Amino acid sequence: MKKSIILALMALTAVSASAQKKQTIELPSWLSNVKLSGYGMTQYQYSGQKDAESNSFNIRMARIALEGRIADDFYWKTQIQFNGNTSNLGSSPRMVDLFAEWQKYDYFKVKIGQFKNPFTFENPMHPIDQGFMGYSQNVSKLAGFSDRAGEHASNGRDIGLQLQGDFLKNANGRNLLHYQIGVFNGQGTNTKDVDQQKNVIGGVWLMPVSGMRIGAFGWTGSYARKGTWTETVTDLVSSRPDATKEITHTNEVRSLNQNRYAFSFEYKKDGWTVRSEYIHSTGKAFAKSITNFNDANAKDCNLNEKIGDKAQGVYGLVIAPLAQLPKNSRIDIKARYDMYQPNGKSNMQRTQYEAGLNFHIGKRISILTEYALINDKTLAKHNYSMADAEVCFRF
Repeated sequence: MKKSIILALMALTAVSASAQKKQTIELPSWLSNVKLSGYGMTQYQYSGQKDAESNSFNIRMARIALEGRIADDFYWKTQIQFNGNTSNLGSSPRMVDLFAEWQKYDYFKVKIGQFKNPFTFENPMHPIDQGFMGYSQNVSKLAGFSDRAGEHASNGRDIGLQLQGDFLKNANGRNLLHYQIGVFNGQGTNTKDVDQQKNVIGGVWLMPVSGMRIGAFGWTGSYARKGTWTETVTDLVSSRPDATKEITHTNEVRSLNQNRYAFSFEYKKDGWTVRSEYIHSTGKAFAKSITNFNDANAKDCNLNEKIGDKAQGVYGLVIAPLAQLPKNSRIDIKARYDMYQPNGKSNMQRTQYEAGLNFHIGKRISILTEYALINDKTLAKHNYSMADAEVCFRF
């Protein structure tokens, strides 16, 4: 499967390159604007966590994509991710995007395939443009990256069908309202539905002034596995009302309900970005997370009793222009408060206080740097430091 995807992408790349050179091969009239793009993110990261100290160079991410239009009204995109020397980003290479979207009308667009969950402002952002050493904790754990429920790493994506659009123009022709709603498998990327129940995810936001968005999002559905688990039940028929027994389920489907909502604010203008999002989740999680659907743990359906059925988190960040340099280069200064409670309570709270500088050299190269003070209440020694530096490029 992986080889077929790569070969197909290479073939399309050849067609794109030939078309751009305007030589003997020309695209058919119904296929246009085919573009090849990609990016890479190299990283050095230090962690001072007691008894788990580390410092390492890393290839955080590398992706290559093709996109274009079919018969003017349809936009399509396919994207593959290649991981570096890490062990916690899932199998590699793997397809992250493959979708087509009918875009004839601004107020009603239809997308089908594998793409970003329509949940939060931060989830669909480009990793380089997001600006920090990683997506915020609540987005990572509650939007389908390294999901709290135990799902394999899915980069905030799933397979499904989505409707979206912009409307209600003001006197200047700027849309004031956006909506998006989709139906998804609920199993993450490159995976069929397991329990035949679908996730419904959507959001709506207002744009009262230029550069500002105020939004609300909702998510209801389930995440499921087929495998084995043991549960303890109370025997109410027994003469002893407190009598309990263990029941083992083998090769059965276990579905965990997931209900989430988010409130979001963003103001982005003149080089400034101010953004904050709160997410709340209700729903249990499996005891063991998986790196991909073929992981041996994918058949372990026991629950993570430690974190229970609630979680919440909030972040707030500012990115501000510090200096404008020649040739479209600039320096930004940034800060972020990032708090996540995996059980919805303060006794397991993890908070990151981050600050740093971003150097953008033209439009193709970015150097992201930051220092973070971590307070993790699940550790014996709560506080430790992290430092991160990344050199990123795009083409």
